[in-house]
Amino acid sequence: MERSPGDGSGPSLVDQPSAPSEPPDQPPAAHTKPDLSSGNQPAGPGAAGEALALLTSFGRRLLVLVPVYLAGAVGLSVGFVLFGLALYLGWRRVRDEKERSLRAARQLLDDEERLTAKTLYMSHRELPAWVSFPDVEKAEWLNKIVAQVWPFLGQYMEKLLAETVAPAVRGSNTHLQTFTFTRVELGEKPFRIIGVKVHPGRSKEQILLDLNISYVGDVQIDVEVKKYFCKAGIKGMQLHGVLRVILEPLMGDLPIVGAVSMFFIRRPTLDINWTGMTNLLDIPGLSSLSDTMIMDSIATFLVLPNRLLVPLVPDLHDVAQLRSPLPRGIIRIHLLAARGLGSKDKYVKGLIEGKSDPYALVRVGTQAFCSRVIDEDLNPQWGETYEVMVHEVPGQEIEVEVFDKDPDKDDFLGRMKLDVGKVLQAAVLDDWFPLQGGQGQVHLKLEWLSLLPNAEKLEQVLQWNRGISSRPEPPSAAILVVYLDRAQDLPLKKGNKEPNPMVQLSIQDMTQESKAVYCTNGPVWEEAFRFFLQDPRSQELDVQVKDDSRALTLGALTLPLARLLTAPELTLDQWFQLSSSGPNSRLYMKLVMRILYLDSSEVHFPTVPGTPGAWDLDSESPQTGSSVDVPPRPSHTTPDSHFGTENVLRIHVLEAQDLIAKDRFLGGLVKGKSDPYVKLKLAGRSFRSRVVREDLNPRWNEVFEVIVTSIPGQELDIEVFDKDLDKDDFLGRCKVSLTAVLNTGFLDEWLTLEDVPSGRLHLRLERLTPRPTAAELEEVLQVNSLIQTQKSAELAAALLSVYLERADELPLRKGTKPPSPYATLTVGDTSHKTKIIAQTSAPVWDESASFLIRKPNTESLELQVRGEGMGTLGSFSLPLSELLAADQLCLDRWFMLNNGQGQVLLRAQLGILASQHSGVEAHSRSRSSLSEDPELGGGLPPSASSAPELRQRLPHGDSALEAPAGPLGQVRLTVWYYSEDRKLVSIVHSCRALRQNGREPPDPYVSLLLLPDKNRGTKRKTSQKKRTLNPDFNERFEWELLLDEALKRKLDVSVKSNSSFMSRERELLGKVQLDLAELDLSQGAAQWYDLVDDKDKGSS
Repeated sequence: MERSPGDGSGPSLVDQPSAPSEPPDQPPAAHTKPDLSSGNQPAGPGAAGEALALLTSFGRRLLVLVPVYLAGAVGLSVGFVLFGLALYLGWRRVRDEKERSLRAARQLLDDEERLTAKTLYMSHRELPAWVSFPDVEKAEWLNKIVAQVWPFLGQYMEKLLAETVAPAVRGSNTHLQTFTFTRVELGEKPFRIIGVKVHPGRSKEQILLDLNISYVGDVQIDVEVKKYFCKAGIKGMQLHGVLRVILEPLMGDLPIVGAVSMFFIRRPTLDINWTGMTNLLDIPGLSSLSDTMIMDSIATFLVLPNRLLVPLVPDLHDVAQLRSPLPRGIIRIHLLAARGLGSKDKYVKGLIEGKSDPYALVRVGTQAFCSRVIDEDLNPQWGETYEVMVHEVPGQEIEVEVFDKDPDKDDFLGRMKLDVGKVLQAAVLDDWFPLQGGQGQVHLKLEWLSLLPNAEKLEQVLQWNRGISSRPEPPSAAILVVYLDRAQDLPLKKGNKEPNPMVQLSIQDMTQESKAVYCTNGPVWEEAFRFFLQDPRSQELDVQVKDDSRALTLGALTLPLARLLTAPELTLDQWFQLSSSGPNSRLYMKLVMRILYLDSSEVHFPTVPGTPGAWDLDSESPQTGSSVDVPPRPSHTTPDSHFGTENVLRIHVLEAQDLIAKDRFLGGLVKGKSDPYVKLKLAGRSFRSRVVREDLNPRWNEVFEVIVTSIPGQELDIEVFDKDLDKDDFLGRCKVSLTAVLNTGFLDEWLTLEDVPSGRLHLRLERLTPRPTAAELEEVLQVNSLIQTQKSAELAAALLSVYLERADELPLRKGTKPPSPYATLTVGDTSHKTKIIAQTSAPVWDESASFLIRKPNTESLELQVRGEGMGTLGSFSLPLSELLAADQLCLDRWFMLNNGQGQVLLRAQLGILASQHSGVEAHSRSRSSLSEDPELGGGLPPSASSAPELRQRLPHGDSALEAPAGPLGQVRLTVWYYSEDRKLVSIVHSCRALRQNGREPPDPYVSLLLLPDKNRGTKRKTSQKKRTLNPDFNERFEWELLLDEALKRKLDVSVKSNSSFMSRERELLGKVQLDLAELDLSQGAAQWYDLVDDKDKGSS
């Protein structure tokens, strides 16, 4: 029965959306106001409540005057009162807007169909998805299920927050020991699914659903820190976005679906209504900042490329791949230009119309790039290139927004959006796109790069990339995805405390960090990291495991990415031993590389043999028909007599004795020790050793290298300090004149420290003179690998000297004006910039630079010519392997720049740095000479005198002079005693011709044990190689023990393989036992050893 409007009981649209469904026996008193006009109505509790509410309201208004009174009592200016009033009014306005937005959203969700039918004139953006798009379906049945489950989900959330989250918060900080959740209510408003869209999956093993989520909830969560009388909380929240749900893999067994992945394709919109102390977050400025910070935290685990994975079956195969799958592809975005942009700059109060200072923002998901600003131009030319990873097709969009740069607020000029699926279909899309919300067009060239699981086309890709003029970053040739799984047996902190490990992964200047896992030395991260690679042949992945304070390093690992190029499907999935860590500390990672290939008919890779940019222009015919006699262009450089005369000084900081003690405890009553380190200064460069804790006789055993000239009077300044928390204490200094070292080539002395009562320092200085021959390179690499310590940087094997004389025919600026060019020479992370030559297309620089080279076979010299204020004019890359093949390791000629405009004349010469005082080079030469005579050499194979494969992977050559492998195969080892560091060193190079017992090749690894000890302290183990009979390891292991003790030991070397994936048993492929007393440990040569059988096949 309908009620009359006059009874005042009509249901509100917000509180009672389903009034007709109320039970008919509802008492009228629940819906009608009492008849206050009746004289028999007593003044009951209702009157007292009204009086109390009136007094409370009056009291609140009085409290408003308290700050005014206090300001006057303290003598503050009225400006403070006005500022506080303005702050309050701003907070009140933001608060009212949030409450009004919540009420409107609840009203829309409560009566969606009626309001939609009533307001069909609404804009396209305001309509629900099931109205706007015919392929989006309503899911009211799903909403009813959610509404039924919602109260029970609230009970679960209350239990989760009280029993799991609250104890974790209390344990994270001593100030939060009284933290509690005082109220947890999800409210009566569940989230709603506005629409559901189902996509055909990429494969038949997955289902893709897009859920249009809208949550306008009356959630209330209150927290309290009783110790500080602090209360805070949330009362009401809005969250709107598109949630993609992927059901994969589909299986033939229950529950049919193996796992559920969920993520937001784009960042959802969020609005939170705060209470308590967090009310301050509703102050203008803080409101948007707080919501942004919360959205950033949500995006770190629930917005692409991050996703939430819920496995539905145990032991799901390749969970890491499901949690962080490889990208679908890479889009290279060339932001070329724009035209017809709107004018936003005004002058003289708008009477004079100016132009705009446009720049562009390019977004794909969470990946965003900002172009440079072009001043006063409505038709800007950017010419910039960006590369983005695409994870979901369809779904992700390329968004470009153009703005006018202003000192205060930038003006919006227009926006365009494009689905990435169109780029995938076209492969190359080059077009002008209109800007919405403004005027003009933007010119984009979009290229879809496929991911290749092999390195067959890497050289083609690198050649093509050298011809691309790209800024601000050079084009990428590959991507690397690192799945960081877990670590084991990390070292403890001081006091045997468990560390809080986190990982830093770096490739060149790009560093990414994992989360910190607290109070454990066996952390599990399960995170993925993605890197773009310019040249995977020469780049390295640097991994640092640190405590969350970043001050304590728990372990390190440097992995040349060239290893992945020879791995199956460019993938390494294994344990990696950490250096500068515990003896059994290791890290489990899966590394996947993919080559970026543009498969399009528009792309034509160069077929000219050799490296582009290295064409010799000496054969060019001279110009004819000129009316002016032009002087002939020089064909070779003319450097001065000092070019290429530099040497390398190798400084060994060995140890110190009798240092003074600087640490004091208990106000100086207790005398401690010192934490010494060494600082070196030479030729404008500074070096610093590591800190040795609490030791007055420290041993560093570190090596530093510096390029020096023959200028007389040079000195090496040495200072020793004690590391402290505030200011480091001075422990002494000394100086060494380089004259004697440069003349004799070697110096090994104990130096007395000056300006202190006691202390002396042991240094060894060696001059390395570059030699223009590549015959000694393998020997140098072997020597460096043997004397290399874990505490020092990688030693240089060569010195590169470059003389840049001039350039010619550089491109003009804006077609007519000559540029003001300068050049940048780069090798690895070392660069040299020349002077700027003003306004010329044929500059003469006449400058030289020198670089330390650690891997001559893989490194390259990068030259880039730039114009002041106008970007790159041209570039080229010279692989140092070309110098190794050249006569006298030198190239002197004109080199063509990659853009086809301009050449440079330079001289590049390489010198091999052969050490004369390492203690191993004499053995290598004598061994090679003995190997020429089988009777003198004892029939040793030639491979015994070759260098270990530490710096360059060389194919196994089956020479006729080599001894044939035994029935179980052979293992190649180098065993050597490093007397300076008092360590036994063993390098496991490789195995060959291993035995295959089953249908598939084994997964071999090498285990080393120092007998007679069989404990874990002397056990070492290489990484495991997948399905190969000829594995390459090239891994180094050390044992700290005296030489006399080492001669009493036997080195037990076992080659093993996993029996099965789930079994801990190991199959013994063969072993060899070396009596160290019978080896010459003072030399160290790589040698093949035959493997023999053993009855103990089940040992691990």
